[in-house]
Amino acid sequence: MQARPLEGIRVVDYSHFLAGPYVGRCLAALGAEVIKVERPGSGDAGRQHATVLDDEQSGYFLQLNMGKRGVSVNMRDPRGKAFMQRLCDSADVFVENYRPGALNKLGLGYDELSARNPKLVYCSISAYGHTGPDAHRAGFGLIAEAKSGIMQMIGTPGEPPPLMRISLGDMYTGIHAVAAINAALLGRVKSGRGQHIDMALYDTLVSMHEYAVQCYTMQGILPEQTGHDMPTSTLYGVFRAADGDLVIAAQVDDAWKRFAALVEAHGGPAAFGTDARFHTLAGRNTNRADILSVVKPWVASRPVAQVLELLDGVDVPCAKVQRIDEVLADPQIVARGMVVEQEHPRYGKLRMPNLPFRFSDCDTTIREVAPDLGQHNAEVARSLGFGAAEIDAMQTDGVLYSKVRP
Repeated sequence: MQARPLEGIRVVDYSHFLAGPYVGRCLAALGAEVIKVERPGSGDAGRQHATVLDDEQSGYFLQLNMGKRGVSVNMRDPRGKAFMQRLCDSADVFVENYRPGALNKLGLGYDELSARNPKLVYCSISAYGHTGPDAHRAGFGLIAEAKSGIMQMIGTPGEPPPLMRISLGDMYTGIHAVAAINAALLGRVKSGRGQHIDMALYDTLVSMHEYAVQCYTMQGILPEQTGHDMPTSTLYGVFRAADGDLVIAAQVDDAWKRFAALVEAHGGPAAFGTDARFHTLAGRNTNRADILSVVKPWVASRPVAQVLELLDGVDVPCAKVQRIDEVLADPQIVARGMVVEQEHPRYGKLRMPNLPFRFSDCDTTIREVAPDLGQHNAEVARSLGFGAAEIDAMQTDGVLYSKVRP
């Protein structure tokens, strides 16, 4: 087995909530030493976000910060600022997701840190980025989802768009940041210098449009809400069976012909499988109403398992719309190791989503649980050259903060 790709890289994770911590978790999985820096007292606001387990940990925080070492520093004390400067001097990567300009007041902006450490790769994540008329505005993933045009395209026609219920903007921006950081580290090998990476949630969601922008710029067509299927890709959508929901993807000509023949052979109308009107995508889209009037009742009359068995038998892509408990028990997910188990000293066995990295010669599964607030203060301080007396004084005075547990 090889060493993980980023072993030997030190990352200062000065971020909170989701996008920044997700970047840190990914870099930790890839082998980097990630040091999570939090404010004294409450720490990262994500500690109290969702599925709160006690006064310091939540399932949300545990998932996003596994594999990191944790320090908590009072930046208002000059010794805290000196600690942070020394830590950033030792770092290869700095990750933050505050409003542009906020960290300049603490002496942790890109200009100041890069002047001290020219090799530093400094990654900023914000709602709108560090340039443009909206750079100063606050925002979350929900804001970017609304402004990007993605939200307007989903849901039932005539009704307000639904919440997507996953943090698409944060996670998509986060993984783009991971890619950019790795590219900058590779570029540093040649240039000898780091650089500032400016990631915006709004930018990354706009970049996700694989067809909507072209529909408008090339044909003047604005995407509309379509509900449970796509009028431009018949047959492709969600269908209700007798005991649940499933998706069918028979929008490709060959798959459609196999699907239509199957429907005809199992109770559908005669000649449904040979109707030439349906043998091209344009024809299917034009006659979408006729197709749905057959397919919907055909699916609805059968249980999900029977429909899936029939469609799998003719190699038409399909899947049940699964609940989370079904996902966790899915043999494919189990086989791929997509649920990581960790043994926590207070909470026992934890099961959380793994990252999708798969390397042939190294294991990127994180076994170490997320740190308690300030858990590694002394360890990190020693690595920076602070003496025992200095560390004791900073801990006693709360410059290096940790919550004392009974």
